[in-house]
Amino acid sequence: MASCRTPPPPPEAPPPAPALSPAATPPVPAPAPAPVTTRPSPTLPARSPPRVFTPESDTTQLASYHLSLKGEELDAPPSRMSQVFPERYTEAAGVFTFRGGPSRTGGAWGTCPMREHKLERIWTFNTSRGLPPWFGGAGWTGQPVIVQWPDVIRHSMGRLGRRRLEKGFVEVIQGSLDGSVYFLDLRTGKPTRPPIDTGNPIKGSVSLDPRGYPLLFVGQGIPRKKKAIGLHVYDLITHKEVFFLPGKDKASPRSWGAFDSSGLLNRTTDSYLLGGENGLLYSLKLNTSFDAIKLKLKVRPEVLRYRYTPEGTPHYGIENSISVMGNLAFFADNGGTVQGMDLRTFKPMWTFDAGDDTDASIPVELENGRPVLYTGTEVDKTGPKGKAWLRKLDGLTGKVLWERSYPCEGSRSGPKKIDAGTFATPMVGTGDVGDRVVFTLSRCPGFNDGLMVALSKATGEEVWRKPLDNYAWSSPTSCKDDEGHSFILQGDIMGTVHLLDARTGEELDSLKLEGLIEASPAIFGDLAVLATRGNWIHGLRLR
Repeated sequence: MASCRTPPPPPEAPPPAPALSPAATPPVPAPAPAPVTTRPSPTLPARSPPRVFTPESDTTQLASYHLSLKGEELDAPPSRMSQVFPERYTEAAGVFTFRGGPSRTGGAWGTCPMREHKLERIWTFNTSRGLPPWFGGAGWTGQPVIVQWPDVIRHSMGRLGRRRLEKGFVEVIQGSLDGSVYFLDLRTGKPTRPPIDTGNPIKGSVSLDPRGYPLLFVGQGIPRKKKAIGLHVYDLITHKEVFFLPGKDKASPRSWGAFDSSGLLNRTTDSYLLGGENGLLYSLKLNTSFDAIKLKLKVRPEVLRYRYTPEGTPHYGIENSISVMGNLAFFADNGGTVQGMDLRTFKPMWTFDAGDDTDASIPVELENGRPVLYTGTEVDKTGPKGKAWLRKLDGLTGKVLWERSYPCEGSRSGPKKIDAGTFATPMVGTGDVGDRVVFTLSRCPGFNDGLMVALSKATGEEVWRKPLDNYAWSSPTSCKDDEGHSFILQGDIMGTVHLLDARTGEELDSLKLEGLIEASPAIFGDLAVLATRGNWIHGLRLR
């Protein structure tokens, strides 16, 4: 359940004393970092027309589903709200949402000219301490966005001060469990503008308009100050809220109003798509008006709601970030109902019963002209001891192409149930590791253990395995060097970041950070940013 997903830091890892104001502080000891090179990727490829797929199956096992707009039920969405996502998510440089874009297969921008295969911490920033039991820093999924602002947009944001004139400036935007959104210089970790206080802890990953517009989307994870919990949309010119979507929705089947899901913005239709832990899938037609010269930004969202009821005993709540390819969307819920949906009609094509809670996002890639999905379950409803199932599904039919199971061990003793299995979004290999997908398992096989497995995309057989001394919720994130060799950053719960060779699973280096790692990193060039529980955000160089 969302309300008990993230445990507070244990007594042996307490948060630091609060500072009078958040400030960037060097780590101790603090070696002088080598010059940092943040290298965007080469010129983007030519645009391709969006992919449109024809559903091949109607195998939905839903008791009912409904579509509504302004309180009225619809058979189909208005034409202005029908969706086909473009082939390329953004024209700008950066990481704009959890795992980079609609396929949820990214998290890194550009290449990293690694020579030494070492990790170096070059800065650490302290958030506020926050309030117990959540404190500050970041939890699951907690990935930052990183953006190299287009010149016109950068000049429009007065809150940047002198950085408005800094060509090539790259900014980190990190949501925190203390309820604030922090803005940092990627190179130095120093604040670039004042934080935004949303009023409630942020557990998920913020997202940014991929058009480069100064429009920030922030989902809250925990109600704290008797303030309404939901999705906040901010104008980064003024730092004012321009829209709020309450999580406690009269149309929803569940009263828990968190948004851990990180949404997607379709820049061709000016629409934002995300799932709620209240059990609804939302599509917001934003009706954005942006004038970079007059420094004015407005949105007038129309809210389309999709509600469904699975057969059997439902367990509502979408915690994963919806994945999309063309006109198809894929997501799962707390009961393990995986769905494929046609976004042109907002009707389900198929459903698949995964057997248990599925919170890890479901990456999608194209294989022989067909979308395929990689998904893993938790050991939750089937626990405390059980099997996590890792699967490859056909995106047009929901058919299982292969599956493997791994024993995991949670706990139902003590004051809080502790789940095991798959919390990390799998890493889908490309290039030199294009034949495999990497899953990270929590509390597998034992209660404190972690396990990484690279599985063949073709057969599901193991290519390599990497046991971890401590379990991990953080998603394995891939980056490539200038020669196209793939590497993986993997954080574990006790604060160690592991650098692995993605081809072999060999550990090349590791680095211990303050705090517990639940969040996932984002990478820009040779720099990675990763926040930890407590009150820390870390800048790492991949040397």
